[in-house]
Amino acid sequence: MNQREKEAYLREYSILKSQGKPFFPYAVAKDAIMAIVVMVSIIAMAVVFGAELGPKVDPTTTTYTPRPEWYFYFLFEVLRVIKPSSLTPLAAIGVPTIAMILLFLLPFYDRSPERRPERRPIAMAAALFTIASMAFLTYEGAHAGSPNEIEMPTPPAVVAAGGETLKMFEDGRQVTAQSGCLACHKIGENGGTLGPDLSTIGNRLARQALERTLINPTAPMPSYAEMPAEKRAALVEFLAQLK
Repeated sequence: MNQREKEAYLREYSILKSQGKPFFPYAVAKDAIMAIVVMVSIIAMAVVFGAELGPKVDPTTTTYTPRPEWYFYFLFEVLRVIKPSSLTPLAAIGVPTIAMILLFLLPFYDRSPERRPERRPIAMAAALFTIASMAFLTYEGAHAGSPNEIEMPTPPAVVAAGGETLKMFEDGRQVTAQSGCLACHKIGENGGTLGPDLSTIGNRLARQALERTLINPTAPMPSYAEMPAEKRAALVEFLAQLK
């Protein structure tokens, strides 16, 4: 914006400002009317559709997938993307705090009087990028898999074998996810760090050693001696194929 355009803008702005209306009661009345419309709409939807309270809490379930409120989905996905636990404070606190600081400081570092979007390519590009990023992260967070699922591709050798081998592997994947192994062990993308990483355990232990460990483990690992033999066999087969 050159000096001539700036002077024309300021002149036009001063004319419009002198023709304006006082904040009270005009702006206050508009805000009050809009607030009433919003409240009536919410009350009407609550009466017609009802409040979705959901089922009662069941502390014994193992199939519940925790989810934050929808407006935190983007942050939920950021926490999933940033894997190292040492960076969790940065993902949970640092990223939103930096974004809010930049937003609050916007009037101080953006001093341009220009308001037309087509004449502010950098600002518009930054705004569109932010909106698109939050929309993408929100979508991914809403469709994220359960933390109790084993997120890793099936080994090519198992896919090539097919048949009973593939079925046994998939059955073992389900048994492993349902048996609480991910609480201590990492397999693929999910899991804890209390125990060793099992993503390639098949390279280190044979099937017999895996089954002995499940039946007579070292504390604090629980024993799976009481697990049905069919499920334990599927679990052993799954772990043995992780190479």
